[in-house]
Amino acid sequence: MYREFVTVLRRELLKFVRVPIWIAAAFVIPVLYLVLFGQAFDLGALFPSGAGGDTYVSDALLGAPDYFSYFAVGMIAFVTLSMSLYAGTGVLFDRQLGTHQRILATPAPRSALFGGILTFRAFSAAWPAFLCLAVAVLLVHVPGMVGLSANAGIGAIGLAEILAAEALLALMFTALFLSFGYVLPSNEAYFGIVTILNLPILFTSNALFPQSTMPAWMQTVTAYNPVSLAVNVMRMNLFGTAAYYPYPADVYLLRLLRWAAALITIALVLSSRALRVP
Repeated sequence: MYREFVTVLRRELLKFVRVPIWIAAAFVIPVLYLVLFGQAFDLGALFPSGAGGDTYVSDALLGAPDYFSYFAVGMIAFVTLSMSLYAGTGVLFDRQLGTHQRILATPAPRSALFGGILTFRAFSAAWPAFLCLAVAVLLVHVPGMVGLSANAGIGAIGLAEILAAEALLALMFTALFLSFGYVLPSNEAYFGIVTILNLPILFTSNALFPQSTMPAWMQTVTAYNPVSLAVNVMRMNLFGTAAYYPYPADVYLLRLLRWAAALITIALVLSSRALRVP
């Protein structure tokens, strides 16, 4: 099983590096969001400076020093979700070219086939997110730009929590969208479904906008959104603002783990039939 797993993983890597535009897009798109949207859309500038206005903004942003810092951490989740949307496209193209049928005809364990693609695609969804975070920090040193200000020392536990939150987020959405690539009959159906799901998942989270600005019903949905759970863990550790949240980071991680277990289970069930020998 290990040999087959590595073979599938290597195949996915070769497919990726042979199309450099994908690597460039994974880097450029997050940077454009940070440089254009993040710099222009400053919610803090809407309120007067001073004790009252600064307090209001700090409360709305859950202790983040400014909106860009709040937004930049949310971009980690946004980029992860956006990159995971394409997890199933490789399966769709393999099926059109007949490669998928030939792979299924091999004696390779089905867990190795699914696991190899899932591992690489999850990594592909995660690394641009951390690149986005690095760019946000570097913008502090660019004249005329606002950058991410992490006002808390991140220890080993905090770093582990951030990595765990990102890994769970990447795995759960990659597994789900990868399974759609196996079960949906056409490219049109695939992109239609993932587009419909993408917007509700993103806009019912606190990745880009403060939860306090939302209507009450949406705040309730946001509190259980897996994107919000992951972002809460990251912001608490980067900004040292645990006092602004009703629960500690490990509670949010546990809820995120439950989401991951549920979505990965659904993905395995959906893809199991498609991976049977025809």
